[in-house]
Amino acid sequence: MMAKQLLSRLLGPVTLVLLALTIWLGLWVTPQDKIQGNLVRLVYVHPSVAWVALYVSFGTATIASVLYLWKRTRSMVVDRVAYCAMEVSVVFIALTLITGSIWGRPSWGVWWAWDARLTSTAILGVLALGYLALRRANDDPLLRARRSAVFAILAAINVPIIHFSVDWWKTLHQGATVFGPDRSIKIHGLMALTLFISFIGFTMLFFWILRARYRLEVRREMASNVTLDEALEARRREGALQ
Repeated sequence: MMAKQLLSRLLGPVTLVLLALTIWLGLWVTPQDKIQGNLVRLVYVHPSVAWVALYVSFGTATIASVLYLWKRTRSMVVDRVAYCAMEVSVVFIALTLITGSIWGRPSWGVWWAWDARLTSTAILGVLALGYLALRRANDDPLLRARRSAVFAILAAINVPIIHFSVDWWKTLHQGATVFGPDRSIKIHGLMALTLFISFIGFTMLFFWILRARYRLEVRREMASNVTLDEALEARRREGALQ
């Protein structure tokens, strides 16, 4: 228990240190690219944000949804995790599209192109918003959890499409940043170290935000239950007076 509390307390400070280190190394220490110049510094933000958006946050929501549908692990805790993770995923998907557009403008000459990876990522964002809308459309907690879990799993089919889109279709978006088609490493030295730190930092940032969002959701549900109990008690008193 003490170790868990210690890790929970260290999550925020360690995340801030890693992100600060990423910014310092990415902006002032790592060298420019021979072709892209200083524009290459976006490599320390965009891929990491996309990693969290597509795999970490959306993956967490999908796994939690599967656990909810499985009777042995079904609980409102995993449903709550799925919901909170999907909310965070929407934020990171938006950041992925924004940072991608900032990178694409000087590289491609346009802010947006109907590229296979860009379009499929935008579709994933729409699906994530649809998930959140679906939850608001159901008042029954059990029905809402079940329908949302099924929707999240179906929406996750789009993730491998995004991942392999640069291989399946001819796209403007570049291929893998770290590994080439033959699995050879494409980035080395200090640039590789900075990229690795950024991946770890943004991943920890997700879990930090997820923890905070989960706590807020628990408090919201508790406040909602208290309000409901008070309303029922008031109704019972009115019936007694009549």
